[in-house]
Amino acid sequence: MAARVTVRRIALLAATLCLVVAGCGIGASGKVVTFPPSSVGPLATVSPAVAQTRAAIVAALAAPRLQLGDADTPYRPPESARLASAPRAVFQVILPEDPDGGNIVVYEFRDAAAAVDAGNELAGYIGTGAGRIQFPNDAQHTIRQLGTTLIFYTWSPSGSPDPGSPEIADALATLGIGFAPPR
Repeated sequence: MAARVTVRRIALLAATLCLVVAGCGIGASGKVVTFPPSSVGPLATVSPAVAQTRAAIVAALAAPRLQLGDADTPYRPPESARLASAPRAVFQVILPEDPDGGNIVVYEFRDAAAAVDAGNELAGYIGTGAGRIQFPNDAQHTIRQLGTTLIFYTWSPSGSPDPGSPEIADALATLGIGFAPPR
């Protein structure tokens, strides 16, 4: 009799365990969490704000004789939460000695105040904690707000062999208002 009760308890426990495990599966919530796809150049429908910012970048890069083109390889820098969900366009300055460098990301926000908030958030993110460790120790960041857009460029003296890399940062520093990560 005792053996029969034990077998029933084990069977009942096994059935309950199966139901619990099945309810905790991947499809339980019905939601699949993914990261947005990497950006490759600007979208076919670049907004007027992003187009104006691109024109301002081209003008700023004219003095050091640098050319801006559309990025042809995926590029997505480490970014704070507001930037991760914002529309973006990726452009690339042509650097002969660093063909993978020179990426400039332009994010677009609903208004200038939202762009300023995102700039402050990004500066804080890359200056402390998890954001800081995602860049080389000598990384130099340029964060500029221009109208409803935010411009983000990063280069590293140890990882950017082209002499044009710091010139990009200097040219971008002439645009809009800037944000400095805490040191």
